[in-house]
Amino acid sequence: MTITHDIKQSLFWMGSGAAVLLVVVLVVLRFNKDQNPAEQLAFKARRVDVVSRMRLALASASEAEKSAVLAITDRDSETFADQARAATAELERLRVELTGLLENGGTSTEKDMLIQFSELFAEFRRIDKDLLDLAVKNTNLKAYALAFGPAAAEIEGMSAALSSLARKHAESPKGTDVALLALGAESAALRTETLLAPHIAEESDQKMDVIEAQIAKEDREVRTDLDGLAAIQALKDDPDLGTATSRYARFTEMKVQILALSRENTNVRSLSISLDQKRKLMFLCQDALAALQTAILEEPIAGVTYGSPTNPRRP
Repeated sequence: MTITHDIKQSLFWMGSGAAVLLVVVLVVLRFNKDQNPAEQLAFKARRVDVVSRMRLALASASEAEKSAVLAITDRDSETFADQARAATAELERLRVELTGLLENGGTSTEKDMLIQFSELFAEFRRIDKDLLDLAVKNTNLKAYALAFGPAAAEIEGMSAALSSLARKHAESPKGTDVALLALGAESAALRTETLLAPHIAEESDQKMDVIEAQIAKEDREVRTDLDGLAAIQALKDDPDLGTATSRYARFTEMKVQILALSRENTNVRSLSISLDQKRKLMFLCQDALAALQTAILEEPIAGVTYGSPTNPRRP
């Protein structure tokens, strides 16, 4: 009785094992039927193509951003900034598309790689927005244009008027005083003008403070000398003194605008961000996409080999 019972148990477990094996075989066969090599290759090619377009969009966004930063007109900056934003939007669209593709058939490694890229790309977009918002303002370029254009013309006109004033009164009893005061005002005004360019180019607020302190000192010298000239009775109604005073007043108004534009420092700041933070992040994003593309390409497909055959026939 015992032997018969043991035989029955053995037959039962053997039958159960065979049934389980049959189910596994059927599942594998079903899977292989649904996922033939041609379909798998097509799916792989589609994912690789999306990643390739993502890398191209990233490069395009970076190139347009740099052009926006380096453009010398507001119109060009806006044009390139719009191109950069469009390329970044296309990259985001492709990222979402790839996310869907990987959800339907990507490996866990590929999904993790896409998550890592997505985190880098989120920071890329944040920095890119701040950078482009700065680049299109062009405050440093506007400050330069004002400093070397209208402001410089006012200083030139002031210098010409003071030189004329000194020549006219050279032989008068107050000729020496007029010459010294006129030269002092002219020299201080010229020194003020030369300090504007370093201020516009400066990145540090602390160093800007130092330059502005020197500008204020020179301004006090100009005003003191002009007041000294105005106090000389013989110059009371002299048109050259009036011209010098009015032109310096207009220069002072422009100087206030120049310093304000310079303080915004949008060109200097955007260039610094572009060459440092943005550049590093762009390379990290490209590396992440390159690694993801390689992972997809190396994904094995049953019955398909890549490169040289494993066991090539010998002649």
